[in-house]
Amino acid sequence: MSFSEANSVRDLIRDRLAGGGGAWKFTPGSALDRRVTDVLVEPEVREALLRLNPALAAEPHRAAEVLYELKGLILAAGSVGLVRANEDFRRWLLGEHSRPFGPDRRHETVRLIDFDDPSNNTYAISTEVTFRLGSVERRFDLVLWVNGIPLVVGEAKTATREAVSWLDGAVQVHEDYERDVPDFFVPGAFAFATDGRELRYGSVRMPDESWFPWRSDDGDGPLDAVGRAARDLLSPVTVLDIVKNFTVYGTDGRHQKIKVICRQPQYRTGNKIVNRVLVGQPKQGLIWHFQGSGKSLLMLFAAQKLRNHPELGSPTVLIVVDRIDLDTQITSTFNASDVPNVVTATNGSDLLDWLSSGQRKIIITTVFKFAEAEPGLSGRDDIVCLVDEAHRTQEGDLGDRMRTALPGAFFFGMTGTPINRTDRNTFKNFGSEEDPGRYLDRYTQAESIEDGATLPIHFEPRGTEFTLDSEALDHEFDRLAGKLDEEEKRLLSKRAARMERLFKSSERIRLVCADLAKHFAEHVDPKGFKAQIVVYDKEACGLYKTELDQLLGEEASAIVVSSGKSTPEAVRRHLRSKPEEERLLERFRDPADPLKILIVTAKLLTGFDAPILQTMYLDKVMKDHTLLQAVCRINRPYALGNQDKTHGTIVDYVGVFGHLDKALQFDEARMQDTVTSIRGLAAKLPAALTACLAYFPGVDRDLDGHEGLVEAQRLLTDPTVRDLFGREYMVLQRLWEALSPAPDLTQYRTDYTWLSQVYQSVKPRDTAGRRIWRRLGAQTLALIDEHLHVEAIRDDLETLVLDAAVARAMEEAPERHINQVRASIGARLRLRAGNARFASIGEKLETLRQEFEDGQITSLIYLKKLLDLARETVALERTIDRDEEGKEALTQLFERANQDGSAPARVERIVGEIDEIVRTVRWDNWQRTGLGDRRVRQALRGVLLKYNLHRDDELFEKAYDYIRQYY
Repeated sequence: MSFSEANSVRDLIRDRLAGGGGAWKFTPGSALDRRVTDVLVEPEVREALLRLNPALAAEPHRAAEVLYELKGLILAAGSVGLVRANEDFRRWLLGEHSRPFGPDRRHETVRLIDFDDPSNNTYAISTEVTFRLGSVERRFDLVLWVNGIPLVVGEAKTATREAVSWLDGAVQVHEDYERDVPDFFVPGAFAFATDGRELRYGSVRMPDESWFPWRSDDGDGPLDAVGRAARDLLSPVTVLDIVKNFTVYGTDGRHQKIKVICRQPQYRTGNKIVNRVLVGQPKQGLIWHFQGSGKSLLMLFAAQKLRNHPELGSPTVLIVVDRIDLDTQITSTFNASDVPNVVTATNGSDLLDWLSSGQRKIIITTVFKFAEAEPGLSGRDDIVCLVDEAHRTQEGDLGDRMRTALPGAFFFGMTGTPINRTDRNTFKNFGSEEDPGRYLDRYTQAESIEDGATLPIHFEPRGTEFTLDSEALDHEFDRLAGKLDEEEKRLLSKRAARMERLFKSSERIRLVCADLAKHFAEHVDPKGFKAQIVVYDKEACGLYKTELDQLLGEEASAIVVSSGKSTPEAVRRHLRSKPEEERLLERFRDPADPLKILIVTAKLLTGFDAPILQTMYLDKVMKDHTLLQAVCRINRPYALGNQDKTHGTIVDYVGVFGHLDKALQFDEARMQDTVTSIRGLAAKLPAALTACLAYFPGVDRDLDGHEGLVEAQRLLTDPTVRDLFGREYMVLQRLWEALSPAPDLTQYRTDYTWLSQVYQSVKPRDTAGRRIWRRLGAQTLALIDEHLHVEAIRDDLETLVLDAAVARAMEEAPERHINQVRASIGARLRLRAGNARFASIGEKLETLRQEFEDGQITSLIYLKKLLDLARETVALERTIDRDEEGKEALTQLFERANQDGSAPARVERIVGEIDEIVRTVRWDNWQRTGLGDRRVRQALRGVLLKYNLHRDDELFEKAYDYIRQYY
């Protein structure tokens, strides 16, 4: 019995959906009550119209009018486009159309599908469904019908041929069916394709390479896992849920209409949020979905379902961000998707008015607009807050104000980076003890790379070495400082020795810009991609722009910085209004525009989505979440013509390797301890506050203006008392920052604010140092720049590939994985002791161990190389094992051909020579190339000719088939 495309994969899907009492009823395509030119099964649609619409049931002939409109809408695909027609048909599916079918010609909603009670619908699955449009006829492997409407089309590919995959099915749907017979896809929710190893799905006109995976967590082998995934994705509940709540339409960067449906993690998490709101407790949840995997769309889908749910009565949904650029990104996502009842709070008064008046909308706001919010602004329990980038500890008191203003609200925190022990507030404020690991849902970097939602990142370190002519510098410094005393010299030299002088040395900037311009011209620009440079500060932005203009021309780069007092005069001419900046970023996203590089220091490191961005030149020290968020700007998939973006590249001029592993690590056990310890800190706060207030007996803290401040300062005139107060206040400040935001702090806020203002008013200032710096600072920096020299930029350092394997390992401490991987390789080598082919792997393992122990490589690079070595070991094992299987199969073949059995040694020699020659001429995937096929056939004929077996064509073909299979 052979395994075909139909009897293995296609029938698996059919049987999993229709068997065992499933909701889908199997009807062969040839048995459907329809003509091959019909998209709808019209008798089924007519019966559903009468069943779901009492007004139509009273006048059955009206059903023909609705059918006529639906068929006209399907035919319109050729004129308005498939996506537009699909959107219009979905409105009919959602019951957004009414007709004068009621008493006295009153308009009644027309329902094609019952979303509230799915049992009122009919569900059918068909195989081999033929559809003809004009002279073109196509046959679909699988079609799922709801009330006679084809909502899902599926293509099944064989599971037993290496060269065939789900992608062949996706290409068939996207480039053949949708192009040649688009009418059939006008009613569709989505299409899917599977090869029995993986199942992927996509919406109409979605490029086939962008289709999403839908996976099952278990399964007895790949085929069973696909069957389980199909049963989950293609259940009537899921299909109808996607149609109603997890689908939006919008426009892409080229202003073309597109349809967007959810990824599996977005669907899973959106429903977890809705279900928690329905239950009512707990009133919080923490969601970690890796950067670039679609958190903005997750919030959009969750908000849409919350608003649509019949049991929730249109709750108010707050989308809360903590940066203007994130506000812009999320507002753009919602606006581009035509979601109804979305407003953006342009100022705090609007936000507070909407909340206090009970507006039931989707409100996008920054956390800063809660600055003036009073406790108990709205006591409603149907306000749902979706807080983006919830890990940011800067939320602080503003987050506290938000919570006290909305005491009955739900708070769901979204983060795109792993939460580590420095983010204790995130777990306390959003994580629920009822959730495993305090996460409502997790979607890690490794999962997002495996799914194709994000790309691997390659880190290319560059070495920068400095030399300083200290003797000459000291001499010139003493001459410049002149009559300054020793303390004044110390203050001047302290300010001059800041790290920024190293980063902004003119010689260093020239070398870095020359290196990155060369790298961009050779590796980025030829492929049509673009780049971003992250530099030390705003002043550095201007210095880099000046240098790059000489190397690449003025049109090639642009500075994007925020306005503010710290903006140097030389950079102010690059400031733009918000609309101007948006136009600039649209130019950057346009592959045809000459703007190719953005120079930034803080802006566009979060919330900036430009898939064409492939390379980031990093010349600024960053750590933890800031680092990970920044580098993930480059991990978005992108295709330009035939050029696919396979990975993002970080060219690192400052050595972030030492920080990267910490940014990726997460220790759940330690986090649980941290959250527990925070509860203990809360008990210490009242005593710390009392200790600080004790320095001000009898002071009227309600007294405003200078009178109140003078009264407080009078009690701190003694330097010893002032220092003691300062130490007590610092203890209080650390407690407050650790606990904030928390509603329990509200009762202490007035006293803490008063103490903070008094502390700042008596805190010593470095006025002497600043005065000297204004007078001699510029000359001092010029001296340092003159005597600071930079060696050539090194580009021969180890490149780190942050792929799914490394990302998965980095979710925990690398040291543990190092020991596991090293032990595994060692055990495998011991089993192959004496095999010369494994000797080189053993030598590489020892060399790596020595380099790591000598401190020549970091733990992250060590783990990466160990993983590479482990893959090499397993690949060699498989090669040897398959070679042995191949030799065994060939031996049996030639033993059968050697019928008299008189020369077993001859068979051994024939097989040995074939094995040796084939292993010499083959290479990986040689079977897929014409050259490989010719060389192996030629080698095989040579051996058979030597032993006078070349005339046996059947023997040759069988031997070649074995070689093709096993080698």
